[in-house]
Amino acid sequence: MIDAGFLRADAVATAQEALAAGVRFFQYRDKRGTRRQVHATAERLALLFKAENALFLVNDHADIAAAVGADGVHLGQDDLPLGHARTLLGPDRIIGISTHSVAQAIAAEREGADYIGFGPLFGTATKDAGPVQGLERLREVRMSVQLPVIGIGGIDGNRATAAVQAGADGVAVISAVLGADDVGAAARTILLAIGRGEDMRGKRI
Repeated sequence: MIDAGFLRADAVATAQEALAAGVRFFQYRDKRGTRRQVHATAERLALLFKAENALFLVNDHADIAAAVGADGVHLGQDDLPLGHARTLLGPDRIIGISTHSVAQAIAAEREGADYIGFGPLFGTATKDAGPVQGLERLREVRMSVQLPVIGIGGIDGNRATAAVQAGADGVAVISAVLGADDVGAAARTILLAIGRGEDMRGKRI
């Protein structure tokens, strides 16, 4: 995830390092910038990812995702309701949503999400997502929904492996990559840890 609050360098330059390492699924999040600033950076990233045939979602802002031609949006529980985001984006764009309980995961599937993020699996300083859910709850979610599940919260190399073994189809990582001296090397470590080099379950996400 390209999180503006944790970037040490320009967002596009950082994304290029991750692309070179093999990352193909990106989200851009900026909790502090103005909507105009979010739009400007998302537009630059969208051009890069389109050229590289990488998947790109904007966090929180379905309208900005539509405006810049992103592949979709990732929503939080307090963002625009999923159905309204679908109206804005149409049937072909991807909508993911963060969930923090089995009930929320089931509701997201029922409402038409394309994938869910679940967590926090571990303690994290990058956002306040409520109590740690842990791997056992992740296993419950995996048994409860058919959607791809992305593990979120406190993920590093070792924890990424554990999350996938517990049923996650992939992981979202911020500080373990953006906080590293070598973003590319850190991204490769995560990719090796989860054994992912292709789209999850044949879906373009």
